[in-house]
Amino acid sequence: MSEALLRAVVGLSLSIVVLGSACSADDPVTTDAIGDQVQTRAGAVLPVFARPGDIAELYRFARERGDVLQWMPCTCGCGRLGHASNRACYIKNDTAGRTTWTSHAAT
Repeated sequence: MSEALLRAVVGLSLSIVVLGSACSADDPVTTDAIGDQVQTRAGAVLPVFARPGDIAELYRFARERGDVLQWMPCTCGCGRLGHASNRACYIKNDTAGRTTWTSHAAT
């Protein structure tokens, strides 16, 4: 096998591993008491219900800029459900490199 072909195979293998772990749905999706889907994932991996496109970008923003969303009130009336800010419509909990996401914002 030529060196160029070997490098291509190794590069492709590494890409598959990286993409596979970034797109993995290994944590189960459950339903919480108010009927929203919930999924806990490692790092910044988005939940399966954050579909590609605008919804995924909003979930990514909620994770990366929670400092902004925590000051924005939610306007859908979910304050009665315990949501203190718009961030709670995306993220239920964020600790030790794991994020528990909620589908509340996606529905």
